[in-house]
Amino acid sequence: MSEPMTRLDALRFARRVVARHTERQLALIDAWIADEERREAECRQGEENRPQAPEWLLELGLNPDTVVYVHAGSCWNASKRRRGVDQATARQAIADGVPACPHCQPHAALG
Repeated sequence: MSEPMTRLDALRFARRVVARHTERQLALIDAWIADEERREAECRQGEENRPQAPEWLLELGLNPDTVVYVHAGSCWNASKRRRGVDQATARQAIADGVPACPHCQPHAALG
């Protein structure tokens, strides 16, 4: 027959249980840290690879051949139906009679 567990044996057993539990929890936290580091690296890489915003925008009407407004590239009022263009194209659109956005007033910057 086995001897009864002593108080010292019980304490050693409790220590082993706590140590194993702690190792598992630390491994879990290390995995969370690695996931977060990977997410941050992906965000940084995405920001670095993001294409540069266009300097000028043409807001298109419901018919994609119709230009409604000329906007500066940072205009808050440009609709989702827009196309980025270069300065010469924006200038030509204003010369052709396309109205300039009354909010960002690109005609002032275009001359």
